[in-house]
Amino acid sequence: QVQLVESGGGLVQAGGSLRLSCAASGRTFSVYTMVWFRQAPGKEREFVANIRRSGGSTYYADSVKGRFTISRDNAKNTVYLQMNSLKPEDTAVYYCAATPILSLARLQAEYPYWGQGTQVTVSS
Repeated sequence: QVQLVESGGGLVQAGGSLRLSCAASGRTFSVYTMVWFRQAPGKEREFVANIRRSGGSTYYADSVKGRFTISRDNAKNTVYLQMNSLKPEDTAVYYCAATPILSLARLQAEYPYWGQGTQVTVSS
């Protein structure tokens, strides 16, 4: 089992940047595929990006491709989400999650371990 804690959220103007972090504790971090989801007010939680165990492969939602970068540091047990060129529609609670599944899973049900979320607000 793994415990996840997100940080780095906040208020930023449109066009700005934020970097989210998700620190893991418990079982060996490097065995997990990691993902970021987000949930905007009144909307369903949606996939943002994920990254394989080694960090060699990533996948992004079309809405963030070219603006967001997911990365991980297995030595620090941390996954990151660098968010650039932020838009008001990026406003949401951002969650990291972990799965032992090898593939780049994109369904919430495939991720058994979740953090508590961090709020990102982008003002226009």
